[in-house]
Parts: sequence; C-alpha cells; structure tokens
Amino acid sequence: MNKIDTVLFDFDGTVMDTNNVILMSWQHTFRTLRGREEDREVIVKTFGEPLELTMKKFFPEVPAEEALEVYRSFHRDNFGELINLFPGMRELLAEVKRRGYKTGLVTSRLYNTTIQGLEKYEIKDMFDAVLTADDTDKHKPDPAPINITLEKLGSSPETSIMLGDTLFDLLCAKNAGVRSTLVSWSLALHGMTKEDLGEAAPDYIIQKPEELLELLEVPEP
Repeated sequence: MNKIDTVLFDFDGTVMDTNNVILMSWQHTFRTLRGREEDREVIVKTFGEPLELTMKKFFPEVPAEEALEVYRSFHRDNFGELINLFPGMRELLAEVKRRGYKTGLVTSRLYNTTIQGLEKYEIKDMFDAVLTADDTDKHKPDPAPINITLEKLGSSPETSIMLGDTLFDLLCAKNAGVRSTLVSWSLALHGMTKEDLGEAAPDYIIQKPEELLELLEVPEP
C-alpha cells in the first residue's frame, strides 16, 4: 500500500469559485454572437473542457480567434471581481503544506488569470508546482497535465491524489493512474454519485475541504 505524499488540485470549481465569471462570460459571448443567451445547464455541462474546444462546438461558423476574444475580453475585465476562494480552502491548503505534502495545481485555464486568482487570495506560494493550459498542448482528460506536474514535483502516480469538480478532472486522474476525488461543491457534477459517473467514478467524494485530510492517511484502495 502506498501512502499519499502529493496532492494535486484543479483550479476552477475546486479551489476557486469561478462559476459566475464563466457563466457570465459565456452569456456575453452568446448575446454578442447569437443575439440571445444560452440555457445555463448547456453551459455548465462544458465546465472543465478546454475553452477553444467548447468555443468551436458552440460557434463553428465564427472564426475561432474572433469568438475567443469576445469571451476573453469580458472574462479579463470581470475576473478579479467575480471570483471567490471556496470556504475552507485556504485552511486546507495551509494544513496540507504544514504536514509536508507536495502540492500541485493542474488547470486548463490560461496562466495569466490563474496567477491573478492565486495572488488575489495570497495562495500562490501554497503550490509547489502550477501547470496551466499554456504549459501543454494536451489537456484533460489526457493524462499529460498530471504527468508533467508529477515530473516537476518528483512524485509518482501511486502516491498522489487529485481533487477536481468535472468529468475531465476525474478522467485525467484515472488516465494518469492517480487517485481521484470529486468535490461535492462541484456545479458541473452536483449531487452525482459514483454509480452515476460510471467509468469516471472517483475513488472518493468529499463534502467539505477538510475531509481531504482524513483521506491522506488512507492506504491505496
């Protein structure tokens, strides 16, 4: 049995509550390019997917860079005001670091806004490694983002655990051979059970950030 020595976190919807800014950015894009808003649930189902991929699916008739700039301009202008750290997350990160675990942030978000969020809440130094969409051409659920982060940390999949809020996070962890944990404050997968998630079923589901501390003492399932 391998004891955990490395904890990986997703950013959006796991560490940081970015739900509002993402939803509002999409609705701005739909209003601008289609003259209407989209159903909220349609947008939520795309959470965790690389932005460029979702944009091509939603607006195949619009040049990709044009559509992306509509979204990103609104996102940049409003990001700082519309994000919040999830309750209990700062305390969890501090305790994980205090106990000596290696920590990594693995996100499909671009570097600039990732760092902006981390610095706003003064938690950047709580991560030993940060991997963003700018650091790899392969994105979740491909295992590459986790593999690269583990290499940076000098860690192995067998002794690592990943926290996430979307199918992309859970499948990325599974594909990398890392234990997966679904956070129940997820908007994308809210209320779903392991049975509901099928092949993406996580090893664990936690209701509050502090519950992770108990899992860190659990041997590999």
